[in-house]
This record gives sequence, structure tokens and C-alpha cells, in this order.
Amino acid sequence: MNTNVREPLRRLPGSAIPDGCVPWGGEHPRRWTRALPPRRMSVRLRLLHVKLALLCGWLAAAALLYYGGLPPYLAAVLPLQVIWVLWRPEIVRYSAAVLFVAVAGYASWAAHVSWWVLGGVVLPALALSVPPAEYRARARARQREAALAASEGITARLPDADRPVRRGRFLIRAGVLLLVPGTALTALAPLVPNGENQRAAAMTGVHVIGLGLTVLLSGELGKGRARALRQAPAPVLRVLVRKSAHGDTEVLAADDTAALRPLFRVAVSEPEDSSDTDVEDPDDEEADDLLDALDDGPAAERSGPLREAVLYGTPYDGAEILLVSAAPKPGGPPLTQWSTGPVRPLSESGVRRRLVREKRAAVRAARNDARHAELVAAVRAESAEPVPVRRWRAGPVDRLAAFLMAQCGVWLYWAATDPSLWHRALLVLVGLRGATRIPVKLSWRITADHTGIWLNGLLRPRHIPWDDLRSARREGFDLKLRWSGGDSWVVAAPHSARLQRRHGRIHPYDALAAELSAMIADPALRPTGESGEEEHGRPLWPYAALLAVGWTAAVAVRQGWL
Repeated sequence: MNTNVREPLRRLPGSAIPDGCVPWGGEHPRRWTRALPPRRMSVRLRLLHVKLALLCGWLAAAALLYYGGLPPYLAAVLPLQVIWVLWRPEIVRYSAAVLFVAVAGYASWAAHVSWWVLGGVVLPALALSVPPAEYRARARARQREAALAASEGITARLPDADRPVRRGRFLIRAGVLLLVPGTALTALAPLVPNGENQRAAAMTGVHVIGLGLTVLLSGELGKGRARALRQAPAPVLRVLVRKSAHGDTEVLAADDTAALRPLFRVAVSEPEDSSDTDVEDPDDEEADDLLDALDDGPAAERSGPLREAVLYGTPYDGAEILLVSAAPKPGGPPLTQWSTGPVRPLSESGVRRRLVREKRAAVRAARNDARHAELVAAVRAESAEPVPVRRWRAGPVDRLAAFLMAQCGVWLYWAATDPSLWHRALLVLVGLRGATRIPVKLSWRITADHTGIWLNGLLRPRHIPWDDLRSARREGFDLKLRWSGGDSWVVAAPHSARLQRRHGRIHPYDALAAELSAMIADPALRPTGESGEEEHGRPLWPYAALLAVGWTAAVAVRQGWL
């Protein structure tokens, strides 16, 4: 069941549909979904999964280095096999064979190798990494066969096939950027004092190089598939599409007008938005799509309307496609949209879980919207004569948030007993991060006058005109102000809706957001005066610098540097 309000189906003009193009409906979509691998073997490109994979990969590499007796380069590369199984199954069969021979060959002549770690963990893990990757590769082949059978052999030349291929540029550049620090760290590892620190530095550098090569390979594979799609007439299918709440596009069967079962998701962009004459970097769209895909949080907007579309290409896990779809608004010209990311199929269980999450998110969003509307209406009803200048500043909840962050730093300081260089560097970096956040939590200030709002910060106050200010809302623990250009300002503090309802209290962030929202909607409620420089708040960098120096000195004393 769909949680969105039903909107009329947007029809695609007949001139945009290739001759003989058949609808993807009936038994064909069900055959395609039956070819999908189990959900536990599917690609999960979510921020939580990426963070866990990176953290566990480095920890596994450190464990192999210190407890497995492996050299830095082998200890660094072996955990990457898990990342390749998850996101690059194309290379798993080759990498597993190479790593198996390398580990077995090194263990055959090295005397200090832990056979318990190698024989009980490493070699079995390498052998067991191949079947899931092979299963996914065969599932992709079955998906291609099902999609080709559904198209009934009808192909068509792609619109705008002569446009330059921009797919993969962001990932290629990101991979190169990762290679630079990885190479530098590996080259400088012999200069690090202490032999164990040298091995750890070399291991970390090689691990970063492996991550960079993985990202670079992902960009090259996407670019190659996008180029291959343009070189010859491609299979075509009539489908339904809609824009999801997170900004990517969902493709559905042509007869699924109730939007009950999305088949797959794919990030797409309009070629016109990335033309050579644009001032904006064309890679920004690919980066935004990647960040949207990684987003774990609840979406603030509902899915878009269903639209008829023609799908060019063969959809399967990791494929590149092109969509020619009806315009979201009635009467608009058809949209030609190239994929800026790979096709990611949606499993049956995943769709059910997502529908449950959408229903819960819709209920929470409706409740929060109603509460926010009530507060805004109360502000507008109680407003008397506008004041010359209106100010908000950090309060008790912000001081509590700063106290909790400081407590984390104190606990980390006393728990830090490892004398290694990497632990010391991590301790310093975490403290410096806290030193830049605590002054903002304790001393943030918002000043509103007739020109807009002023936000103090670490370096200098920032001015946002009223015409640019878009919204002010509390989202979870965050108070978030958004303005045109996609920028935002965020500050966080503890929040409990249950305690608020029990005691009849209004969270300070809710009250602030309601008052600012009323001013955004009704210019008559805005302040009438002009604020002075002293009212905009002082720069907070001196406090941050003082905390940073104090933390560094405390760490130096704790570690015996002074």
C-alpha cells in the first residue's frame, strides 16, 4: 500500500515512444524479480553500511598485522576483499585467487606467521567469498535474460546518444584523491619512529590506496557501461517511473498503476543540467546523487507522481540505463534522463520493510507538521507590534548538549592508555573536533532585523536575507535553517517528545522554528529595525583556539610528551 496521496498518471506523448515498444508488465516483471539474489547478498549502499565496512576493514587489517604476523601490504589488502564482495563482485574471483596464493606462499616460508589465524580465518574467508559473488553474477545474467525477453527484441537508437559521457567522473576524481594521501603515507612510513608504528603507517597507506583503487574502478566501470549503452540501438520497454522521497527515481511495471511494487531504483539527471556551458561543475550532480543514495535519514518530502516512461537499455543489478519520461507537470515536454548511478533492484522483503518505514515516517511527519503549524498559528495570533530586533541564543538544552560532549572527551582522555602514534593522533583530532563544536553549542546566536537574520560563527557572522531564507524546522535533535543555494545551519541538543507531551512543555527549538517560520511567511511579523555589529555576536574562534590548546596540552602531559 502506498502512503502518498494518489495523483493522476502523467502520460507520455506517442511521439516519444519508439515503434513496437511493448509494456513491461504481466508475468515479465515477476520473472525479473524472481531472478534477484536474496536480500542478504544484495548491494546495500547506505551510509551506515559504508561506515561499518570502512571501520571494520581497518580494524581487521590492524588485527592481521599485529596478531596474524602478516606483512603490512597483505594485512591491508585482505580486508578489502569484503568490500569487493559487497560492492565490486566482478573482481572477487580474481582477487580471491591472487590473495589465496599470496597468503599461502608467504606462510610457507615465514616463520612468525600465526597458522591459527591464517588457516582458521583468512584462507577459509577467501574461499567463502567467491560463492556469494558468483551467485550475484549469475543473478545478473538471469535479470538480463528476463529483461531481453520482455522487450521482445525491439530496439531503438538512444536520444542524445552523441552527448559526452559524464558518468563516473566524480568517482574517478574521488579515487585519485584517495590515492594521493595513501601513496604519501606509504612512502613516508619508513620515516616514522618505532618499528611497529612504521608497519602500521605502511598498512594504513596501502589500505587507503586499495580504497582509492576500488573507487576509481567503480567510476571506470560506470563510465564504460554508459559508453557501451550509447554505441548501438538498445532494448526498449514501456514502464512507469516516479521520483522517490530521497531524490532518485523508482521504476515500476507498466501495469502497476497503484505503485505497489517498485522494481528498482536508479539515480538519474537531465542532460540539460550538465551542459558544457553551465557554470556549475557537472560532477556535482553525480556527487549529490551519491550522497542522496547514502542518506539514511527520513525523507522530508513524499514521492512524486507516477509518469509513463520508455526505458532504454537492459536493467539488471549495476546496469546503466536511459529514461524518456513524461514531465512531472502536465503539459511539459518529455524528460530525457541518463543514469548517474547503477541500477539497484529492490527485493520483495526490502519493499515491505520500506513501506512500513514510510507509513511510520508519514505518521511522524504528519504529527510534526501539525504541531509545527499549531505553533506557527499561535505565534501569528499572539504577535503584537513587531520589535525592532529579535534575538535568540543558546539556552539550557544547549548547555546540556555541550556538557555531554565534554563528558565524552573526559572519558576518552582517561581511557586513552595506548602509547601508539595512531592512538595519540586520533585522540588529538577528536579533541580538536570537540573544540570547534562546544563554543558553537554554548554561544550560538541568531539575530533578526528587517534585512534578514544574522548567524554568529567561528570566524564571522553570516547574513541571510529574508528572501533567501527557506525554512526553519526542528528535525530530531537538530534545529536546521535552510536557505536558497542548498546551504543550511544546524545546531543540536537533546529532545524527548514523550517528556514534552507528559509535562506540557515546548522545546526551545520548536518555539524558535515556529517564530522564524511565521516571519518567513508573513513579512508584517518581521522586525522593523536594523541591528548593530555588536548584536550579531562575536566570532567564536578565540574560544575554540583556547580549548584546542588546552586539550593538546592535556594530551601531551597524559602521553608524556611534556
